[in-house]
Amino acid sequence: MPLVEVTLTEGREPGAIRALIHEVHAAVERSLGAPAQSIRVIVREVPRTHWAAGDQTLAERDEINKGD
Repeated sequence: MPLVEVTLTEGREPGAIRALIHEVHAAVERSLGAPAQSIRVIVREVPRTHWAAGDQTLAERDEINKGD
């Protein structure tokens, strides 16, 4: 049973998340030949205040870039 986990920052439209799930599912089915009903896809959305790079959260970076 293939399990794929995708972590993204929050803020995408539900339709975009659904399209991602569909495309990931299709890629796993196509590349591994796994039965469709056995494929699991989990999408986790993380608040931008909880995702950091270079000791700066994405929310902090957004605030800095807002002034540009």
